[in-house]
Amino acid sequence: MTSGLVIDTRDLGRRAGAAKTVRLTASAPEGIGTEMIGVPPESPIELDVHVESVGEGILVSGDATVQILGECARCLGEVTDEMTVDLQELFLHPGVEPDDEEAHRVQNELVDVEPVLRDAVVLDLPFTPLCRPDCAGLCPTCGVDRNAEPDHRHDDAIDARWAQLTEWSAESD
Repeated sequence: MTSGLVIDTRDLGRRAGAAKTVRLTASAPEGIGTEMIGVPPESPIELDVHVESVGEGILVSGDATVQILGECARCLGEVTDEMTVDLQELFLHPGVEPDDEEAHRVQNELVDVEPVLRDAVVLDLPFTPLCRPDCAGLCPTCGVDRNAEPDHRHDDAIDARWAQLTEWSAESD
């Protein structure tokens, strides 16, 4: 395990109820997010979790704060924000048969919270990232950013699908 998000649990042993709080800052690994938005690689991840030994393994619960960077779906501008996600996962001790085949495991008395963090962040990322809630986007005719030029218009432009109606209007006069 080479992630900076690995927690050593040797001091807890297998005594049910033994617990500790872990606060650490680690560099974000690559690939947390989608093509439009995600956590920039090497950005800081603030992890604040409670680690507790339970019968079947190690329960990790708490939260993580990450920086997110992406592209606005309307104007293609930069989107930056900070996001805090809740984490809760049971890491099973070796030899414990899981009900779930994809259950995470304690390896050499270490737990790697990176996969749990990755899942939590991706699920909480906005499906359509916006630079601001009222983003006006780009002009579909010429591509001007309508946030920078809110009075931008193409009054003389007629949609080709409606062009024949303008001729009809002129004939009826």
